[in-house]
Amino acid sequence: MNSPTSERAWRAIYRLLDRVSPVPYDCGTLCGAACCRAEEPGKEMGIYLLPGEELLHPRPEDPENDWLIWREDDPEEHGLPCNWPKPAYFVRCKTPPKCPRELRPFQCRTFPLKPFINSDGILTLVYNLDDLPYKCPLAWQAMELTEDFVKATYTVWYHLLRDPAVLEMVAEDSDLEL
Repeated sequence: MNSPTSERAWRAIYRLLDRVSPVPYDCGTLCGAACCRAEEPGKEMGIYLLPGEELLHPRPEDPENDWLIWREDDPEEHGLPCNWPKPAYFVRCKTPPKCPRELRPFQCRTFPLKPFINSDGILTLVYNLDDLPYKCPLAWQAMELTEDFVKATYTVWYHLLRDPAVLEMVAEDSDLEL
């Protein structure tokens, strides 16, 4: 199953998010880029790319890929929705926290916010307070985020919910049955 979100749409999403930041400075200075580093030795920090997003990142065999480690997983074995395209792509930086910020995956660009669909089917954004191997000060201290970041993040999640696999993932994370 291919993603309905085209490479062109993903490029537009990345361009929009390149223009915004959750705070008017590098938020990694607050926590030493905790979201890029595992606090426990041997713990693998990384993220699943959303369907179609893999088109924007250099593959392992690409000579331009000098920073990203790829792994292909069965989505069902890793808690992703049953309609997720196979394989699911898990990526992580080879040299955290010194990773190319301009190339970071989508969910890194929109963190510390995550989408939530309420019982009326309305998309909202909430701070990501999931059980992660780090604590983001922006989320856990409910720090004020820039308005343009919040608006851009909402816009791109709203667009991505047209993809049935992304919609299913967000619905599951929101404890909502479609």
